[in-house]
Amino acid sequence: MLNYALRRIPSALIVLAVGSVLIFALLRLVPGDPAMVLAGPDAPPEAIDALRAELGLTGSPIAQYFSWISGIITFDPGRSLILGGEISSLLLDALGNTLVLALSALVLAVAVALTLSTVSVIVDRKWLNSVVTTFGTVAVAIPNFVTGAALVVLFGVVWAVLPAGGTPRRGFLDDIGISAQYLVLPAVCLALPIAASLTRFLTESLRTQLEEPYVTTARALGISRRRIVLTQALPNALPASITVLGIQIGHLLGGAVLVEAIFAWPGLGHLIERAISSRDYPVVQVMLLFSVALFVIIQLVTDLINAALDPRIRLGDKA
Repeated sequence: MLNYALRRIPSALIVLAVGSVLIFALLRLVPGDPAMVLAGPDAPPEAIDALRAELGLTGSPIAQYFSWISGIITFDPGRSLILGGEISSLLLDALGNTLVLALSALVLAVAVALTLSTVSVIVDRKWLNSVVTTFGTVAVAIPNFVTGAALVVLFGVVWAVLPAGGTPRRGFLDDIGISAQYLVLPAVCLALPIAASLTRFLTESLRTQLEEPYVTTARALGISRRRIVLTQALPNALPASITVLGIQIGHLLGGAVLVEAIFAWPGLGHLIERAISSRDYPVVQVMLLFSVALFVIIQLVTDLINAALDPRIRLGDKA
């Protein structure tokens, strides 16, 4: 398993390196001088030159890139010129809020998918399959911003039983009951499309497994359908489903941008939206690279989990 992980790390580092070069190059292809944009049209040349030096825009492009990436590697990404403060502090504060929301939505999505998929396959009733299929179609078809707006109106305005946005003033660990109230609406909004996609894929994977010869043998031995699904079909269907889950986590992080905007959630999506709208180039640059790093880490962890669940993956890779 360790050898398998070590073989995956170089490709992950290559993706990060290529992503950092592309981010650095694309931001410099944007029309206009960032220093002049940030300083304003009436700024004196001395102020623009000082701001250009602070942004790391002096010297050759290669020197600028290595100066920027060396700061990233040494955990010193610089300061925000518009939002204010160290970029690392802004990133860590936003990351904590996003992780709370994303993990809550992920746990909810996985729980819903596992429950609906296993129950529909075990019970195997036409009406139940229709309900699960309808749920999957509707949840995937409706965009996050529509679901979020509907949840805010219904439960934050009409009935006013849950907070319509924001986070607990004293933090999430001060009062779990209060924190759960703030988490319900954004977590449900973020989890619905993920749960629907996972449910559809896992259900089809389970039905495919039930057509395998080992299931026929198990039925001939008198083993119940419930036991076959839970102890044999489900473990065999999990590796492929975990791959889909890794992809869906990427969509989850992308959807967090809209959800955080709807529910005024001060996370990574809210931070990058503020940085882009205010043209805070240092923050935008770091945030884009951090997003690439998150996707690479998620993919790497997904591969390792699949290899742990299915030895054929790591043995086949070795061969």
